[in-house]
Amino acid sequence: MTETRLIDRSIIRLSATGDGEDVREFLQGLVTQDMGTVQPALPQWSALLTAQGKVLFDFFLWADGDDILIDCEKAHAEALIKRLKIYRLRRTIEIAAEPALAVHWAVIAGDKPVDPRLSDIGHRWLDSETDSAETDSGGADSAYRIHRLALGVTEGEPELGSDKTLWLECNATELNGVSFAKGCYVGQENTARMNYRQKINRRLVVVPLDQADEKRQRTAYPDLGLSVEHRRVDDLEGVKLPNWLETVL
Repeated sequence: MTETRLIDRSIIRLSATGDGEDVREFLQGLVTQDMGTVQPALPQWSALLTAQGKVLFDFFLWADGDDILIDCEKAHAEALIKRLKIYRLRRTIEIAAEPALAVHWAVIAGDKPVDPRLSDIGHRWLDSETDSAETDSGGADSAYRIHRLALGVTEGEPELGSDKTLWLECNATELNGVSFAKGCYVGQENTARMNYRQKINRRLVVVPLDQADEKRQRTAYPDLGLSVEHRRVDDLEGVKLPNWLETVL
């Protein structure tokens, strides 16, 4: 596959516009990931949660100088911008779409950043929109979805839901989407309690369509023969799970 651009993804840029303003400090109190780990070429998977710890948006955080870039679903980019602006209040931080950059993915891509969730997913990077000669055929998006789901990794509103699933039920611990060493953030109390008690009763899993349970189904991919489901851990017997998840259940 030569096409790498993910046209279903968008970039949001957060920039400080006032003296002494700090974008990282602003996001540190909002997102699940420790902003100190977000470095150039080291993206981090993270989320914005409800106060109860349920995921509203999942995304990747990238550092660009003093700015932070958010790699998110294109379909929900405006909603994420609006949500972040609610928290901004009087802070001098600009939050806006960054149309000059595009998200790219490939299973093998030399020295490009490795997906922070699972190295088997491949490489993910940002590039200038004007530098990309690729057409918007969606070929990379399709290949990425097939590869990701084959590894049992879920993402995005159709699979995770919005205000429906607790972040740890999305396998955030196993896929490096949460820091338990940082300070408070929205939804942190319930997330930390679940981790401390090691009490995660449900999980998002990818199962063959012929094993689907419609009552627990979040979304189905008939073309791939797969179903994404929110199942109780007790109901996973007989389900083939990826190694990264099977070892912790």
